[in-house]
Amino acid sequence: MQQRVHFTQKLEDLRMQVLRMAALTEQAVRDATRAYLENDTDLAESVVMNDTAINDMEDAIDAFNLELLALDQPMACDLRFIIGSMRLTVNLERIGDECVNLAHRTLFLSTRPPLPSNARMERLCAHVQEMLTKAIRAFVDEDTALAGELCAMDHTADELSLKVLKEAINTMVDETRIVERSVHVIMASRHLERIGDLSTNLAEAVVFIKEGQNLKHRCKG
Repeated sequence: MQQRVHFTQKLEDLRMQVLRMAALTEQAVRDATRAYLENDTDLAESVVMNDTAINDMEDAIDAFNLELLALDQPMACDLRFIIGSMRLTVNLERIGDECVNLAHRTLFLSTRPPLPSNARMERLCAHVQEMLTKAIRAFVDEDTALAGELCAMDHTADELSLKVLKEAINTMVDETRIVERSVHVIMASRHLERIGDLSTNLAEAVVFIKEGQNLKHRCKG
């Protein structure tokens, strides 16, 4: 009995570590999108620097999970939780990387004359933030219904990104002098779309943890 209590505490420790990493990642998305929309180079640079903390947390959680697998030999739902947490941290780290990529786009664009504001980029920024927040909330509440909403939201993110792409291409045709800047806007929208994809992966991991269903790649196509 005492051994089980000790193992349960380890799982709770793991859960808290994942939540701390999720909080850092959520902040990175907020900061990266705000830096882009407001052309805030200081904030963009802080996103790049703070990514180290997210990477370090992934390494620490990986080590903790390997220890749990080696020493405690978990089964059934406990094993799913550990495997699911590994999926969560991989995708959280990748979201952090996309935030860094977006920050680099901001830093480049800050050295060029500003482009007109883009309402669809603003919507895309807000949308992927909401996706990540919902995915994290689904994990906290073990809410598979909420996790299921991410699939439809991912399609919306894809559509918004495509519209940004089409607008940027039209702009490049009309004004060839801003081609370079428009390419960076397209790439920024791709980073945001990727954050949406990865947030959907988080939701799929939540369903795996709770129900044992493997939904990987179900939202694509």
